[in-house]
Amino acid sequence: MNMETFIVSALKYRPTTFEEVVGQQSITQTLQNSLETDQLAQALLFCGPRGVGKTSCARILAKLINRSSQQNLPEEDFAFNIFELDAASNNSVEDIRKINEQVRIPPQVGSHKIYIIDEAHMLSNAAFNAFLKTLEEPPKHVIFILATTEKNKIIPTVLSRCQVYDFKRISVSDIQQYLVKIAQDRKLNFEESALFLIAQKAEGALRDALSIFDRMVSFTQGNLTAKAVADNLNLLDHQTYAELGHLIFNHDVTGILTAYDELLKRGIDPLHFIQGLGDFFRHLILAKDPKTLALMELGEDVKKVFQQETQPLSSDYLMEAIALINSFEIKYKSVTNKRVHVELSLMQLASLHFNGEKKKDTSSHPS
Repeated sequence: MNMETFIVSALKYRPTTFEEVVGQQSITQTLQNSLETDQLAQALLFCGPRGVGKTSCARILAKLINRSSQQNLPEEDFAFNIFELDAASNNSVEDIRKINEQVRIPPQVGSHKIYIIDEAHMLSNAAFNAFLKTLEEPPKHVIFILATTEKNKIIPTVLSRCQVYDFKRISVSDIQQYLVKIAQDRKLNFEESALFLIAQKAEGALRDALSIFDRMVSFTQGNLTAKAVADNLNLLDHQTYAELGHLIFNHDVTGILTAYDELLKRGIDPLHFIQGLGDFFRHLILAKDPKTLALMELGEDVKKVFQQETQPLSSDYLMEAIALINSFEIKYKSVTNKRVHVELSLMQLASLHFNGEKKKDTSSHPS
């Protein structure tokens, strides 16, 4: 059987222009302006978490630098002007010396040679020092783009010679919208809330989101439902929290303990569970006012459900509940018996009255 080669989404959808870069508008705009006004620094440092577009932006910028100076040459000719060095595996003084020698030679076509040094924090101290002089006074035809996930490991003398760009984590809604485009492009069946769960799980890294997305597409055979994705990622979907919420609002202590036991059997991480509960109550507060509704990074359908659920609850009650959940999370790390701690926390939460007061029969519990 002749199998077609599968290209992972992170590579297939890698941006090739600044317009395609997701969630870093301020940086791409600044770089674009610097190019147009001819004010690009000769040493740039791109920092930020993994999978947010540092290397992609470096490659796009590298292509544009020469293209803007030579309109009539085909793009391929400039490929020879771009040098990529992975500092994770080329981090010795010898590697940097080679670069120092190479940079003296002007490019044969185009105006600039561009050196992209990925994982720059991996350079040894000796290599950094060997690089300093070149970085301080680079030849006119050379531009260095350093990329790193750990800015704190870059020595100050290098930092001060670079123009620093801080890439931020990508928002859940930006990732979700991007996944919607890809799912439509691939003609998949999907629920928006399923893509929201994937975006949430990725914690601001688009590359992680695309890897999880590929995994979920094959797991659900192209039918991305919130339930299937939540089960597979060991997450709790909105529906589960809504059901738990109703048990809490109805002071059903037995029900909530039984439900928590079921979740543990499913392999849910207790700390993630507490954090998710906090998010659930936060969303209930945000849903109370149209102004704060906009802060909810959720699909429109789920927002409507929250608006209905929050009606009978007072803001005071919700704030009291969030304060309680917050204290549970802080104490969680220090208690020995995690299970008892979460169960006691849930009992306290289920004993809150809607006016924020606890029922009398639980007043002996520590809050």
